[in-house]
Amino acid sequence: MSLRDSLEIAKATHTGLVRSHNEDSIATDSQIGLVVLADGMGGYNAGEVASGIATALIASEIREAMLKERPSEKDSSSQATMLLRSIIAKANASIFQSANSQPQYAGMGTTLVAALLFNDHLTIAHIGDSRCYRLRSGNLEQITRDHSLLQEQIDSGLLTKEAAKRSQNKNLVTRALGIEPTVEAEIHSYPAHEGDIYLVCSDGLNDMVEDHDIEMTLDALGANLELAAEQLVQMANDNGGRDNISVVLIKVKKNFPANEGLFAKFFSWFK
Repeated sequence: MSLRDSLEIAKATHTGLVRSHNEDSIATDSQIGLVVLADGMGGYNAGEVASGIATALIASEIREAMLKERPSEKDSSSQATMLLRSIIAKANASIFQSANSQPQYAGMGTTLVAALLFNDHLTIAHIGDSRCYRLRSGNLEQITRDHSLLQEQIDSGLLTKEAAKRSQNKNLVTRALGIEPTVEAEIHSYPAHEGDIYLVCSDGLNDMVEDHDIEMTLDALGANLELAAEQLVQMANDNGGRDNISVVLIKVKKNFPANEGLFAKFFSWFK
């Protein structure tokens, strides 16, 4: 049994109105409850190369791990964290190696959000300023914290959130995948409830659309995820579309405990 009966996933991506090509990349797998989104950076087409490596490698490796027939572990959130951390490290090494062995890719990197839903929990790993939000009972909450200069200035009291919205430094991330030999992904696990809608997005959405407008859209269109995803992208373009825009929505239709189907058997091989 896959998670397709428990989860609904919809996605949309657009180049925007200013950029010449799309450096965002998305991978989803509803069978294992996986979403990966990356927003690339670098000259020429290097950004899309970095984001493409990240999403393809992480999705492939996690799928292979999740579908192995192995005995289950009680502490599934801890195991999911270990799995994500290890595979993200592989992706970082792959991008870093490519950037340092091929001159046209020098300096490339990418942000990352990887969401893995397992055993009635969401485990979310992120690097950079791509985000994950949760809509629960009509209330939208950002559950990732940006790794960015702006966020550091807000945390230190140098900038208010309102002033940050007008800043010219929105694209300065303090952590990215593939830039250094190693990088630490921030990983947290949260209980997932029936009716939750999770939004994973690149900053091309949240830089263009206010959180309260995102909340209203998801609340109004949550019954049609495909339409909601397309509407969010359209709103970002209507407000200027200054960057690539990528959106993935995940709706929890019913609980998904680990003791059902193929998910009862995996993870111990990874210790």
